[in-house]
Amino acid sequence: MRCLTHPLLRKLLSFPPQCVPGQGTLSKGAVLSPKQLFLRQSCSAGPGLVTATDMVKYWQKVFETNGIPEARESSQYIVSFVLGAKTFQSLDSKSFHTPLTALQQEQIQQLSHKRLQRMPVQYVLGEWDFQDLTLKMRPPVFIPRPETEDLVSLVVEEEFQKCENSALDFPVPVPHPVILEIGCGSGAIALSLLCKLPQSRVIAMDKEEAAVDLTRENAHRLQLQKRIHIIHQDVSHSSAKQLLLWGPIDVIVSNPPYIFHEDMASLDAEILRYEDLDALDGGDDGMRVIKTILALAPSLLKASGSVFLEVDPRHPNMVEQWLQVHPDLQLTLRATHKDFCGKPRFLHIQKQSS
Repeated sequence: MRCLTHPLLRKLLSFPPQCVPGQGTLSKGAVLSPKQLFLRQSCSAGPGLVTATDMVKYWQKVFETNGIPEARESSQYIVSFVLGAKTFQSLDSKSFHTPLTALQQEQIQQLSHKRLQRMPVQYVLGEWDFQDLTLKMRPPVFIPRPETEDLVSLVVEEEFQKCENSALDFPVPVPHPVILEIGCGSGAIALSLLCKLPQSRVIAMDKEEAAVDLTRENAHRLQLQKRIHIIHQDVSHSSAKQLLLWGPIDVIVSNPPYIFHEDMASLDAEILRYEDLDALDGGDDGMRVIKTILALAPSLLKASGSVFLEVDPRHPNMVEQWLQVHPDLQLTLRATHKDFCGKPRFLHIQKQSS
């Protein structure tokens, strides 16, 4: 949750300095219209012509002047999106210096104005990549963070490892788990698991109707709707009977609200203004929903079934102590894994075999 910069941002090219459209320095809040930009432009494509490179430099300057975080990356993503590319790096060399049409300039300006309002780039573009999937995004549904891709990988690795360990014959059997995701948001985790584990089935639940609708939309866009059952319900009001429609669960996975309530006010403006804060606020100790999931897990999981959670770096010890105080749950913290920032971020908890 704390490492919000997408890995792709670190790979974007660093371009040589270009002149910024217009003369003099920009005052705070100053934005040139496409027409003004066109008339005052005298950069790489010649007088009166505006290129992708020019637009990136211009909007980077505007964002920096207005205190927008990741100004350069934001401008690159917006310009690339309008040109039909994922990143500025992926554009061909010709596109850097080809004059933009008036319509392209207008589209870039409209999207950039949204970014000036501190709207996250994912909402500005209306889509974002997670694992190998392009997912629709819209506020206030929680934006999947890049570190959560590692949570998906841990689940996939565990399922393949279980098959390898249980295989007596060749070939090794293909995993076909029943997975429950609690708090599905945009469907990023659930749909990624369906793609990575082609024989799996997923039950995805969320208490917010907007999240359920977006997960359903993304599932249909990816043609995965036949293998996912989406439930609009709060986990705290759930019963085992409601969630066992496909029998006992192999894996429960969740990126639950885990931010300590006292830390909520210090979150970036992009988060506080646009995202669903209930998807972030974990209560006084950050464990309000985590405890609910763990209390429900034993009645859902198969023997030796697993729970995979993304948590705050302070939580591994707290969760382990909590489990020790609740031995009746028969859950054991099997492993803690670090995120790409080196912080303990993911928990693998296992139900004891009977």
